Amino acid sequence: MEVHRIAAFSQGSKGGNPAGVVLLQEARSAAEMAKVAAEVGYSETAFAVARDCDGKLWRVRYFSPESEVPFCGHATIALGAVLGKRNGAGTYTLELNDTTITVDAETTTAGMIAALSSPLTNSRALTDSEEHDVMSLFALTPDDLDPRLAPAFIHGGANHVVLSLKDRARLAAMSYDLDDGRNIMRKHDLVTVMLVYIKGNQSFVVRNAFASGGVLEDPATGAAAAAFAGYLRDAQWPHNGYFTIHQGEDMGCPSLIKVSLDDEVGASVRVFGSAREIE
Repeated sequence: MEVHRIAAFSQGSKGGNPAGVVLLQEARSAAEMAKVAAEVGYSETAFAVARDCDGKLWRVRYFSPESEVPFCGHATIALGAVLGKRNGAGTYTLELNDTTITVDAETTTAGMIAALSSPLTNSRALTDSEEHDVMSLFALTPDDLDPRLAPAFIHGGANHVVLSLKDRARLAAMSYDLDDGRNIMRKHDLVTVMLVYIKGNQSFVVRNAFASGGVLEDPATGAAAAAFAGYLRDAQWPHNGYFTIHQGEDMGCPSLIKVSLDDEVGASVRVFGSAREIE
């Protein structure tokens, strides 16, 4: 298999979250794809098989080094960049395990830009068990939380928990035990836990723990960004139709995620960013 290595949500020649992209001639078994994803070693690798003759419809599955995930935003952006470079700018339809989405590819003087339309979104308050386990994992107390955004279980193609911290330094100090995180995330059917610092109504700094996939942290997490957008909408946050997420700063891998949304509760959102090939 030929693996394309792409950093999604990059800022120029720096940053972004590395993803593998494999365009297959025919479907492969889950075991084969999982093996390749583990060998690639990135947080996710997207595997795509064309469903039509003109390369506009694709069956897509995502694998981390340790598990299959139902939807991955940064690997979708990376896939859009690869498809755009191969087949030209335009809209590509992606059939996932549980839903169908689209990704648009555009070539600019600065490189490839891709924009995905997410699965439908929803959110709810945390259960006592979820909140206890996740707060304990990061050694957080109620005093660490920003009361403007309550802890929540959020979904936009995959499940996440979001906690809003009132202190940027507390976000920078994020640490947790990987094995404990894996157990808690799998117990509560979570892909990541998203820690957020509110810079402004349309600007957030984020860290995403991804122990469920065997990765301590993601430098850019498009699926969580989509779920977070749905949560902001549910909470009637003054987003004014768009916001930006700054992620990876504390890892030395700055990434930029842009999100646009309307006020229709539960609707898909648009997540877009730049992508660059990894040499």
